[in-house]
Amino acid sequence: MTNTASAGMRETAATGAVTTENRGGVLIVTLDQPGDAVNKVDRSLGDALERVFQEADRDRTVYAVVIASGKPDIFIAGADIEQFLDFRTELDAENASRFGQRLLNLLERSRVPVVAAIHGACLGGGLELALACQYRICSDHPKTVLALPEVQLGLIPGMGGTQRLPRLIGVRNALDMILTGKNIRAKKALQMGLVDEMVHPAILMEVATQRALELADRSLKPKRSATQGLAGMALDGNPLGRAVVYRKAREGVVEKTHGHYPAPLAAIDVVKYGLSHGLEKGLQEESRVFGQMARTPESQQLIFLFFATTSLKKDMGVAEPAPIPKDVEKIAVLGAGFMGAGITAVAVQQGTLVRLKDTDLARVGKGLAAVREVLKERLERKQITRQQFDDMLALAGGAIQYTGFGNVDLAIEAVFEDLGVKHGVLQVVEQLIPGDAVIASNTSTIPIARIAQGLQRRDRVLGMHFFSPVHKMPLLEVIVTPQTAKDATVTAVAYGRKLGKTVIVVNDGPGFYTTRILAAYMNEAGRMLDEGVAIDALDAALVDFGFPVGPMTLMDEVGLDVGGKVGAVMAEAFGARMMPGEGVRRVVESGRTGRKGRSGFYLYDDTGKKGGVDPTVYELIHGGDRRAMPAGSLGPVIGIEKHEIVDRCVLAMVNEAARCLDEGVLRSARDGDIGAVFGLGFPPFRGGPFRYADAVGLEEILSQLDTLDGRFPERFKPASLIVEMARARQRFYPAEGRPVR
Repeated sequence: MTNTASAGMRETAATGAVTTENRGGVLIVTLDQPGDAVNKVDRSLGDALERVFQEADRDRTVYAVVIASGKPDIFIAGADIEQFLDFRTELDAENASRFGQRLLNLLERSRVPVVAAIHGACLGGGLELALACQYRICSDHPKTVLALPEVQLGLIPGMGGTQRLPRLIGVRNALDMILTGKNIRAKKALQMGLVDEMVHPAILMEVATQRALELADRSLKPKRSATQGLAGMALDGNPLGRAVVYRKAREGVVEKTHGHYPAPLAAIDVVKYGLSHGLEKGLQEESRVFGQMARTPESQQLIFLFFATTSLKKDMGVAEPAPIPKDVEKIAVLGAGFMGAGITAVAVQQGTLVRLKDTDLARVGKGLAAVREVLKERLERKQITRQQFDDMLALAGGAIQYTGFGNVDLAIEAVFEDLGVKHGVLQVVEQLIPGDAVIASNTSTIPIARIAQGLQRRDRVLGMHFFSPVHKMPLLEVIVTPQTAKDATVTAVAYGRKLGKTVIVVNDGPGFYTTRILAAYMNEAGRMLDEGVAIDALDAALVDFGFPVGPMTLMDEVGLDVGGKVGAVMAEAFGARMMPGEGVRRVVESGRTGRKGRSGFYLYDDTGKKGGVDPTVYELIHGGDRRAMPAGSLGPVIGIEKHEIVDRCVLAMVNEAARCLDEGVLRSARDGDIGAVFGLGFPPFRGGPFRYADAVGLEEILSQLDTLDGRFPERFKPASLIVEMARARQRFYPAEGRPVR
């Protein structure tokens, strides 16, 4: 379709974050918010788009519209979360949702067809905008992903996503996206009908413009069906089938979240309501519920974590001015065991050349096989191509000699938790690697200063404490001593982020931060075992509180042998307060190693799958005294209620975290909360130990600690920082959200 007055002509106009250009009757709307690396949906962008849509409706030289992004590899990253801080009431959030809905209704009802040309991340409000377009075309680029991740902030989609998505791709697919927030890659999006077409990035705009003209002259009519196949017709296509989908979705959410997160259940209800009552009423219900969710305590904590991790990305862990980090292109990993192989696997995925060394070929071969398995899993899930798999695997080279160490930028030691072994390895490595290379230990307990004492270049030494399994756990704890050079610190931090990790920097000390607070938590669980509490009762109580697994399951997962070594180091450093329970000590000394050895607190089959509690372990715990052995059933045993199990374990962790902050091991409460949530599984909806203490109230925390200290001397003596702050009626996070220390 052409217009003689405008064919072949281009008229360009700019409105803040939006640029428009009339290309022969197709209005190209380019989103490019100034001063920001990404496009975000906020009021200013909404106002600009509203003006553009209104003008396009009036301008008879415009036959179609294409919406694209001016940012590299980003369509729209989602809503501007900053605006959520301005919500003081549910009505504030509801009105923000209604504004977004009104904008997208205007787009959807436009006089002319609108095409979304999607390249890069299309998330949250960005996907909701695309859903309101008449046609969606995306690039076949690895960075092109589509998602509705609002549940990860304790919210539901608020700009029509709960209503348009199920109508487009069916209830099952829509709920899967909304309830998980997972990324959908371009090919999958095409297969499920989320987009209409997929093309190479180089021709995205050309094809989008052509499709816009074809829609305008009605030569193109998109073919869509929300009920694909027999299963789709049975489940998505009728009320009875949808009822089954809703029920299964609710059961899945409750099983996964234990009811702690209200947003996923609310999203199911809103989807159901909209499909039963129509789009208009569905949108009204979406806004109302969005307003409710935005003011829940769970959402407040999850949004805090979002801002905390965002601010952490700008923190290099040293006082300003921070030096420029060194590019890390090649690393040496010493020790091809579980952790060494895990570090190698994440490193090669970022294009790093890795020299993986151990003492014999069998260990090296086993380590390289473990690397291959991690990459194979990504290949099978179609997250990487066969060529990428081969290229990544080729970056990992094994060795039993120290060959190839002369040009590494970083050496990471991941050998046994034995100071003598670590010194023996690192003293050799220090002589072989370049003078400016960073020397890191993956130790989880031994102070870095003690490791550095055996070396000459102590300013290059720090800790890089990865968490197991390395390719899944998001945290990296970088540990520095007073002697660690700033450039070594920033290099370790920058490389950790390159590996995709959330990085906190802590100061040196036994157990650093995460191991120290975890030891306090685990030790208290062990002491309750001594008192006769059932293993499964302990685990159930803490899972119900919000931890992903209970303390005894975690001990089996980490390895009882590893836990025994950690316990000994903590007891030596902190005395009676950190003394492990007698029962746990007996279990460790018996030679049980947990899941990896198919023998721990629980039973395991040949594949490592966990079964029930191993009843024979109680004889070890109680020294053969059958009178003290619990039945092993869930629930309170010998008079200890579930709330006491939770209070004793969680308050032990909170109290130790406060000590770490007071002693300067932690640089801020923010880092402490991030470390606990991302490294130890502290319930995200509770924000971390410091946010949790603020929510309960420091006066109440102090009162509970005093009570427990009276019952169990030494173990619960309140940290001096908690005492001071409770008496001064302070919080770790004042109203403006910044930590006290």
